Amino acid sequence: MIIERNGCFLLQTLHTSYLFNILKSGHPEHLHYGASVISETQYEEFLKASSFGDGSESEAASICLNNICYSLSEKHPAAGGNMISYSDDFPGIALEDLPLEISSFGKGDIRDPFILVTHENGSKTSDFTFEKASITNDIQAPSSLPGSYDDSVKTSVGSSEDYAQQLVVTYKDKEYGTCLEVIYSVYPECDVITRRAVIVSANEKIHIDRIMSNQIDFHENGLVFTSFHGRWADEMHRTDSVCDGGRCVSEEMAAGESGSRSNPFVMISHKDTTEDSGYCYGFNLIYSGNHYEALSSNGYDKSRFISGISPATFGWTLDKGERFETPESIMTFDMNGANGMSRHMHDFVRKHIVRGKWRDKNRPILINSWEASYFRFTESSLLKLAKEAAGLGIELFVMDDGWFGKRDDDKSSLGDWYENKDKLPGGISGLSKKINDLGLLFGIWVEPEMVNEDSDLYRAHPDWAVQVPGHAHSKGRNQMNLDLTRTDVQDYVIESMKKVFGSGDISYVKWDMNRIFSDCYSKELPADRQDEFMHRYYIGLYRIMKELTDSFPDILFEGCSAGGNRFDLGILCYFPQIWGSDDTDAICRADIQRGYSYGYPQSTVGAHVSATPNHQTLNTVPLETRFDVASFGCFGYELNLCDITASDKKEIKDQIDFYKKYRHTLQFGHYYRLDDGRCITVSDDGKKAIAFMLQRESRPNRDVVTLRTCGLDDSKTYHITNRYVDIDLKTMGSLINMFTPIHIKQDGIIHNIANSVVKVQNEREDMTAPGALLNRVGVRLRPKFGSTGFDQDGDKTGILRTGDSRLYIIESV
Repeated sequence: MIIERNGCFLLQTLHTSYLFNILKSGHPEHLHYGASVISETQYEEFLKASSFGDGSESEAASICLNNICYSLSEKHPAAGGNMISYSDDFPGIALEDLPLEISSFGKGDIRDPFILVTHENGSKTSDFTFEKASITNDIQAPSSLPGSYDDSVKTSVGSSEDYAQQLVVTYKDKEYGTCLEVIYSVYPECDVITRRAVIVSANEKIHIDRIMSNQIDFHENGLVFTSFHGRWADEMHRTDSVCDGGRCVSEEMAAGESGSRSNPFVMISHKDTTEDSGYCYGFNLIYSGNHYEALSSNGYDKSRFISGISPATFGWTLDKGERFETPESIMTFDMNGANGMSRHMHDFVRKHIVRGKWRDKNRPILINSWEASYFRFTESSLLKLAKEAAGLGIELFVMDDGWFGKRDDDKSSLGDWYENKDKLPGGISGLSKKINDLGLLFGIWVEPEMVNEDSDLYRAHPDWAVQVPGHAHSKGRNQMNLDLTRTDVQDYVIESMKKVFGSGDISYVKWDMNRIFSDCYSKELPADRQDEFMHRYYIGLYRIMKELTDSFPDILFEGCSAGGNRFDLGILCYFPQIWGSDDTDAICRADIQRGYSYGYPQSTVGAHVSATPNHQTLNTVPLETRFDVASFGCFGYELNLCDITASDKKEIKDQIDFYKKYRHTLQFGHYYRLDDGRCITVSDDGKKAIAFMLQRESRPNRDVVTLRTCGLDDSKTYHITNRYVDIDLKTMGSLINMFTPIHIKQDGIIHNIANSVVKVQNEREDMTAPGALLNRVGVRLRPKFGSTGFDQDGDKTGILRTGDSRLYIIESV
């Protein structure tokens, strides 16, 4: 709901309020964003007001809104010492000490600016004041995607089925005539508000040095800025910084992608906020390029958050009458900690970012060939792997890198998108048919944004590669970026991918990008517009993605960029899921996926079970733990099923049967983070839940464990069991000699025979408890083995070694 009265604006969701008003000087004063400031009765009054306009029905609401705004507005009798007075007409206004909706440079606001432009005369001073506002009720929400544009980029969201309210506030620079539109959309059910900006040049040519998508000025400092950082194969580590002064920044300024180094999702909270209590804000950006998020504090107990395209590597020139639109920013708030905030963000991403056939559809269980064979495979070896997969209940076979050109390593053939007939004599068509005949869907790997110097494409079009003419170029993974700012390069990628995707019965595409950018330059851009390169690249990429997803609506696309280097909302607008990390070590993945969970639902995260010792860390992790961790995502396997033992195959088949039974809850349930790295996902109706617990360190004589849940229905009664897995006899080591009538030598003949027929009974949970008890107190689980008290004749003691885990099934009765 959006309502305006006498220069006061209220944007209201079910549980949050966003308020600002227009000062006499024309500047927009930000008053409040956070917990709702009106009651349910007042909410109904405001709904009437927004429906009936300025009639008598809305008089009470108008008075109420104006009173609220006056109560929240700051009352400054004069500018403070050592501040700039805005103007002779308004000497009491000092923009440095006002919370604002937008900020610029040159009139006294010396904080991080929302917008900075250079005018034809060289001045960077701007003065945007209120011109007009328009509210559109019950319209179809913006349905364009990132990259849909007229003469600039447009990044509004919303599917064609969604309806929302939109507020457009226009500000004008009184000196230069430049217009700045700030566009808000309200999604009440998700408690989400989106915001973006459009700048339109008027009487002159201007250069945009920076333009953000969002700005929130808080009336306090000492807030906690939470960002997520890492590196290749080690993404999404949470970092909390208290901003008492200065500036906290999360930025991807030069890599050319949203980045494993700094994800565009951030949070702002109070110091005492936890997962389940306290004020928590979540912010994200619908964009895949360089980004900037910053929280700064000044000496006047004010904090400013801004987010948008990173200004470090961005610039844009507008001729007279041209416009530029920023990517769209997402924001949400909850009073009940990070879990409450995450639930709003998850709902919004699932309903309004992800779209198409796969938005609400269960994802298939896949086997990917990469860690099974890397580049060394034949059609025969792939079919052998596929037959094993089909026999275990896997649904989708994915052929990874190495199938095209002369691709036997990572040094050649990117850009040459034709089959290697030595490996695939029947081509994609022949292989896909054979895979389908086994009862499996067929998928394929591509990396369309890249080119190797050793390729037919580079030899034919060296000018299509991103490099500075006449200068040495730095490569990554032996490859170069294609210049997607060029329409001819975009057309080549579109047509070559259409040929690939149409060459067989392809149900899934893994779209990879394995290097960041360097030496950014386009031969098609003049020297004074090279700072537009990176943004134009993503305009081109989004055009490619839209053309291909429109042409192949049934294909399930998964984004990938050396793992999670480009895990962002821009990609999710086209591809329903993204590979979470190239690190498939389950212990590492538990932390990585927990990091993603703050801003992204589990239905968007690709997660696989891989071999042990793990190929990235050489750690040895139990098969059950690898499954438990990967099950909280878009699930699959990435190991050579032809080489594993019969007992592992049996265990994998059991895992697949279990996952299929609870797949929808695991992929689309409401996700909550619990204590000690645990988590739970709860079905929409509250009748089913799966909880996860990881034993990071096993220590003796500490056997009591409490499982406290979140998100269950307090009024329901639940039955709690655990996913039961037999334990090998060898798990007990030489300790078995305490229980056997004869001495058994470790790894001897008797030991190996006994291990093949005898299993150690693990614990079996079987409890019934009210949801209120589970949510507020928790239940005591069966004791863990702690060097004493093991019940070798029953199933009352749990064996949880370091690296073991459990899944708990919680179902209403």
